[in-house]
Amino acid sequence: MSDFVEMGTRRFGRWNWLGLATLAQREVMRFATVWTQTLLAPLVTAGLFLAVFTLAIGPARGDVMGVPFTQFLAPGILMMTVIQNAFANTSSSIVISKVQGNIVDTLMPPLSPLELVLGFVAGGVARGVFVAVAILVMMVIFLGMGIAHPLWALVFAVLGSAFLGGLGIVAAIFANKFDQMAAITNFIVTPLAFLSGTFYSIERLPPAMQTITHLNPVFYLIDGMRYGVIGRSDSSPWLGLAVCTLSTAVVLTLCWYWFRKGYRLKP
Repeated sequence: MSDFVEMGTRRFGRWNWLGLATLAQREVMRFATVWTQTLLAPLVTAGLFLAVFTLAIGPARGDVMGVPFTQFLAPGILMMTVIQNAFANTSSSIVISKVQGNIVDTLMPPLSPLELVLGFVAGGVARGVFVAVAILVMMVIFLGMGIAHPLWALVFAVLGSAFLGGLGIVAAIFANKFDQMAAITNFIVTPLAFLSGTFYSIERLPPAMQTITHLNPVFYLIDGMRYGVIGRSDSSPWLGLAVCTLSTAVVLTLCWYWFRKGYRLKP
């Protein structure tokens, strides 16, 4: 009976809405207060990627999937930037708290493991979507591109942010030091992003490499964003949606389980 009695102004049943909203707000404010590093810097980096690849191999590359190489490249760089920032937001928040010894301040409030996961992921999704919108505006203004399927682009931006935000939680819980976190980023996250069709169509790969690429969930995120922006993709967007949804659910379930058990969080 007590589980369903109102507790405070914003807690009903089993959900601590006030606590969840506060944690999500904290995670959003973490990157919003240093927007030049978290929002402006990714925009500049994405612009440099586009400029370098366009100037270096754009004219010689020709069309890809029936569109100019720059337009083919732009959605891949967009999604790569989105997932890297979503991962960085959740992973940095937790690993900094662990290193500084104040992770207990997050674990002690009356927040369930699911509320903790949702609060951290909300910050990663917010940062990822903000970055996606900023890069899309840049693409429209400077490249004259339109958005073929806006809803698909939004869905994959949110899914990509949630998936990598969840992976950021997993990595931060596992890591106890900054160098461990850097190793996970350099040897796992970056290769997943770069070797998933960001800069090329997988049709150009040998059959064995195509098979391996199809096992990478990040490939479907990039391919889905490409479909949303230019209307072309290497695989069905519905298949990508299914794979990305399942992958996100698995990762967030692992996050929930580790928070529930206090794995590598509680002494």
